Amino acid sequence: MIKDILKDAESRMRSAIQVLHDDLSAIRTGRANPSLVERLPIEYYGTLTPLMQLASISVPEPRTLTIKPFDGTTLKAIEKAIQTSDLGLNPNNDGKVIHLNLPQLTEERRRDLVKHVHHRLEETRVAIRNIRRDSHNDMRDFEKEKMISEDDLERGEAELQKLTDRFIEEVSEHGKKKEAEIMEV
Repeated sequence: MIKDILKDAESRMRSAIQVLHDDLSAIRTGRANPSLVERLPIEYYGTLTPLMQLASISVPEPRTLTIKPFDGTTLKAIEKAIQTSDLGLNPNNDGKVIHLNLPQLTEERRRDLVKHVHHRLEETRVAIRNIRRDSHNDMRDFEKEKMISEDDLERGEAELQKLTDRFIEEVSEHGKKKEAEIMEV
């Protein structure tokens, strides 16, 4: 029973880390990266569709993204979505392809991005701690119902804490890496 709880907690914590990784990859750094725009919602026949399902995204140069729609009629919708997004990018449309030039980030913008990263890291830490709390409560319930012994409960709590510490450390590693990427000039 303890193993099942721990396995479930590990799976949920791993999911929280994956969400963090996806969120951090969408935060702009000095380099062009397709993940910056691939989840951008585009109005396509009345439905919001991620850009990666409507176009191929490539990086021909370190500071340039090229977006080539599969369907030429979506070009205007993609351009509009990029302009209205909070990316701060201005698309150049040549009729078939959209070119996005990423300007150099200012020092102030870098600091804002780092603050945003720290906020996302803290949200993930809270999510991991909430998973720990839920799992801990499940273990206590099993102990109250005499399904596990007190010793099993203590061992389970220790294992759960080790698991939590490991994932919190992983969150910190992701944060350090992303912060270094953002502050790199």
